[in-house]
Amino acid sequence: VQLQASGGGLVQAGGSLRLSCAASGRTFSNYAMGWFRQAPGKEREFVATISRSVGSTYYADSVKGRFTISRDNAKNTVYLQMNSLKPEDTAVYYCAATYSRTYYYTPRSVQEYDYWGQGTQVTVSS
Repeated sequence: VQLQASGGGLVQAGGSLRLSCAASGRTFSNYAMGWFRQAPGKEREFVATISRSVGSTYYADSVKGRFTISRDNAKNTVYLQMNSLKPEDTAVYYCAATYSRTYYYTPRSVQEYDYWGQGTQVTVSS
């Protein structure tokens, strides 16, 4: 699976951005998808995940209520809608994919994902 993330940029605190991740190469609907982020000097951390077909989701506590992950299997794309952005959301955001044998699998660790996109920078100014 090849993943291409886009949609990052510079936004003021309180603003919104929508990230997109286009997938190619395999049957997209067979893969659970996730978003992670990595700030300078920090480890890559989990943000959100969505299951392969039925759309079960799970969020990190730090983004719950502000971010929404969704997917369009017809377009082979996963999205991350980010609202009420804070300076601490500043990071490079990565999308990731892993083959899922079950409909409800929502992987939340870096080690559970096999495929990664190149990352897109999100910068939130105060």
